[in-house]
Amino acid sequence: MAAVGFIYLAEGLSPEKQHGVIRSTNIEMKIYGVDSYEKACEVAKKIVGEGVESILLCAGFGYRGTTMIKEAVPGIPVASAKFDYHPGIGGSGDSVFQ
Repeated sequence: MAAVGFIYLAEGLSPEKQHGVIRSTNIEMKIYGVDSYEKACEVAKKIVGEGVESILLCAGFGYRGTTMIKEAVPGIPVASAKFDYHPGIGGSGDSVFQ
């Protein structure tokens, strides 16, 4: 079974509280909510250590945030839903979470 990760970003989220696992016949998706790029880097390292093979980031991650995750887990494919707009903050995460 392939293990993938999804990290979403908004103020007030905690990966200890906002997390879950969705399983299908061939994929296990670990989902975590975080409130900062730094916390996202910590979660990315943790889930890669647990066997996650790729990570998708919500659109709230700007270019800088996506780069930070890529640098935190070298060799792991990292992608982001990219329109560089987060409806909860009205713009890019780069403008809020730097």
